[in-house]
Amino acid sequence: MTGYKVSDVMTKQVIYLPAETSLDEAAKVMKEADIGDVVVTEGATLAGMLTDRDIVVRAVAERSDPAATTIGSIITREVVMIEQNCTAGEAAALMRERGVRRVLVCDSERKLVGIVSLGDLAMQLDPQSALGQISEQAPTV
Repeated sequence: MTGYKVSDVMTKQVIYLPAETSLDEAAKVMKEADIGDVVVTEGATLAGMLTDRDIVVRAVAERSDPAATTIGSIITREVVMIEQNCTAGEAAALMRERGVRRVLVCDSERKLVGIVSLGDLAMQLDPQSALGQISEQAPTV
């Protein structure tokens, strides 16, 4: 992982959904795009991030109605960001320190340019590792 920048391993496709989007619509978007997370906005403001894990842990486990539940009601509002020129090792350390699996990536002006996941880092470090293989093969939502 040494020498790789976050920009080398991040996912550049970022999908934004408004907080009032229903859970079932968000899950459909995530499935169609084959992604495990979306950035949630309230107006022009970043409100948080919705992950496939949020859907399972916060909505399914609580038996929320997916058509009536908004993503704004279950999102992770505390987002963690890292600058795209930081190293992949710094991203891994930040994830470990903050206990998260995904970090938003920004440029030097704090504009969102991507997302880096634990799976992205595992694929870069060792594609043959168990996590690397799972990240490559496992469907998201």
